[in-house]
Amino acid sequence: MRSCTLFSLCLTSLVGLATASAANTAAAPITTDWPAFRGPVSSGASPSAQIPAQPKIAWSAKLPGRGLSSPIIMGEKVFVTAAEGPEQERLRVLCFRVKDGAPLWERQLLATGRTMTHDKTSVAASTPCSDGKRIFALWSSNDLAAFDFEGNLLWLRGLTADYSNASNSLGMASSPVTVGATVVVQIENDSESYALGIDASTGKNLWKLERPKFANWSSPVPLPARPGFPAAVLLQSKEGVCAVDAATGKTLWQLAGNASTMSSSVALKDVVYLPASGMTALGVPALGVSEPQTLWNARQINPSTTSPLLLDSRLFTVNNAGILTMAETAAGDIKWKLRLTGPFSGSPVGAGDRIVLVNEKALLQVVNTAAPEGEVLGQLQLPLDAKTKELALCTPALSGGRIFVRTDSTLWCVAK
Repeated sequence: MRSCTLFSLCLTSLVGLATASAANTAAAPITTDWPAFRGPVSSGASPSAQIPAQPKIAWSAKLPGRGLSSPIIMGEKVFVTAAEGPEQERLRVLCFRVKDGAPLWERQLLATGRTMTHDKTSVAASTPCSDGKRIFALWSSNDLAAFDFEGNLLWLRGLTADYSNASNSLGMASSPVTVGATVVVQIENDSESYALGIDASTGKNLWKLERPKFANWSSPVPLPARPGFPAAVLLQSKEGVCAVDAATGKTLWQLAGNASTMSSSVALKDVVYLPASGMTALGVPALGVSEPQTLWNARQINPSTTSPLLLDSRLFTVNNAGILTMAETAAGDIKWKLRLTGPFSGSPVGAGDRIVLVNEKALLQVVNTAAPEGEVLGQLQLPLDAKTKELALCTPALSGGRIFVRTDSTLWCVAK
């Protein structure tokens, strides 16, 4: 790990932070955190959020730079990353108050790694994560930073300085996840691919794994805790999937095959739902068994570039044509399909019998999954800046009775 002097700028002022507008401060109280990409267990689901049938804008806050990373919510604070500048070299972490969007703090860094990306994406593509005490932010430049909830910088990693050949001309996008005291990151590309387990307190490597040399945008996924099993994380790539002990980096089991490099897995209890040849359900093996059992495969369930949503015994995917599919997890049987207004880059999220999807034109759609064929309960068009050809590419976040969405220029809070 290189020292903090790799970063030539760490600003702590709030100067230049755009103001937030508060249209409604009486939304439902926060009841759950949303600490990472796709929520508490990376399944897209919240155990206790409430999704309004007819959503309305509660408040909005201007953002100083582009991004497609999702916001995360911890208690009464919402955090989001951004990137700005001629080469997206100025990296930002911003914190707002949940109830009204008031700006609380902002921190800035200068990128130490490569900042080239496809025009559609951004250096701020990876969603930050939290272990309940700290925020960990990763950018496409392979810069990783840890902050406490008050914005104090705890440690910095310029990963390109340590592993100089890791880059992707389209941009990196895998989001980190915390498992116990470990922050897990996947930095995978055609040149120098690796996964790291990083000590959340110090920023130092606990372990490093060599990974397949293929461009990969999928994110690590925590495995549900099981008695007698070490806390584990799933790493997915073009060559298959493996489960790794989050504390040591030891491979617990693996399955070779052609898995998605964009859509990430979901896991519930002792089953992993892997985007591979459509969707494939894997039974998590007993400790000491090196390969999982394939329970079923459904080629007609296609998550495309988005990640699936797991709500109890129901699996939801949305494809490139905007078709939302609901299948039962027992055998992968499709129960209904519903055409929505697409296209989608962000993944679906849900709570109870409702799910939320936001298309690239910032049309938010609420779906009632309990209806016999699924039905759209409500829609909300978030304003976009036509002059900049602004898009909405992030996966929404849920907390309490609120939905959080970010576009290139704005963080939106939506409630009833």
